[in-house]
Amino acid sequence: MLTSDFPASPPHREPATPSARSARWPVPAQSRGSGPAVTAALPGLDRFNTAAPAAAEAALLGCCASGRWARRLAAHRPYPDVDALLAAADEASYDLTAADLAEALAEESVAHTLPARTGSAALTALRAAHAAYESRFGHVFVICVDGLRPDELLDHVLAGIRARLGHEVEEERAVTADELRRTARGRLARLVA
Repeated sequence: MLTSDFPASPPHREPATPSARSARWPVPAQSRGSGPAVTAALPGLDRFNTAAPAAAEAALLGCCASGRWARRLAAHRPYPDVDALLAAADEASYDLTAADLAEALAEESVAHTLPARTGSAALTALRAAHAAYESRFGHVFVICVDGLRPDELLDHVLAGIRARLGHEVEEERAVTADELRRTARGRLARLVA
């Protein structure tokens, strides 16, 4: 049986994109002695709760790249159930400062919003919309695409960009923070599934 600080990545579903960003459990060659050894047989939440602090933070940074957010969630372990973890993640997301949000957005990618098998004309339109958004607001466009079918992604993302390009900067900052919270929540749920 393989034992390590973290076992292999739990299975999760994400849109099939060229470089879909997702949280991963690191797989060290052997236990580093910095925390209890965890076996691959443990459910995701148990793995997360018993992981070494640095490893838990690293996995959390794959969900939301705010260091303060990741440290806060890792420090409050163990969580009794997934709902408690997700509630804590939401609370930590609501407390993100402008600097925390900027830190998290700097690591986001448009790849999670690019539908697989998109025609070249649609892909060109989507890239142009992303570029217009980044030019206006100074950061990548973030929208939660959890629960959407692949054939719905393009229309959803384009409609979101078009609608949000009309926002004032402060209004868009609030919408972006909420979309980042929802995206991080989905990634976290998949991480501990």
